[in-house]
Amino acid sequence: MEDTISSIKLNKSFYRRNLLIVAKELLGKVLVKKNSKRMLTAKIVEVEAYDGEIDKAAHSYVGKTERNKVMFNEGGFLYVYLSYGVHHCCNVVTGFEDKGTAVLIRAVEPLKGIDLMIKNRFGRKLKNDAEIINLTSGPGKVCKALGINRNNSGIDLTGDEIFLLDQPKLKTSELGISKRIGITKSTNYQWRFYIK
Repeated sequence: MEDTISSIKLNKSFYRRNLLIVAKELLGKVLVKKNSKRMLTAKIVEVEAYDGEIDKAAHSYVGKTERNKVMFNEGGFLYVYLSYGVHHCCNVVTGFEDKGTAVLIRAVEPLKGIDLMIKNRFGRKLKNDAEIINLTSGPGKVCKALGINRNNSGIDLTGDEIFLLDQPKLKTSELGISKRIGITKSTNYQWRFYIK
């Protein structure tokens, strides 16, 4: 996959569409995190959608606050929050201004810069194969491996620090759909999407 990655960045029009369409189409796209030393890349393989207008599990359901104000930007910004005071979680803001919709990046497949992702996650070399399998298999793990934190919240995803590269759209047969994980409100929505 690494040798066939498109170099075309997603533009604002990609993000400024319906939440569920964007969520499904984020699968397979490549998330890029650049810093002064390295470029890390990873394929998005699992996401969840959150709609503040109807979804009690969305941070934006309660309206705009200091914590969630980035969710109310127009689509194409990164919203990062701290979950349970421990794990950073990153979201792609979608739709139009004041909508409060975003897609949580739940899991990615590391492509480039894996050695730095390992260092970011564990602070050491791997002890066993299970650690590489679980390197980026959850939203907190994704952020830790890629070095994403609340300081990155509000970044324009069409810029040069954190952005997404376009990739061919997945076939419907490659797409899995289920209820979201680890929430206690609005549990009936089938808004978790993943690559089978």
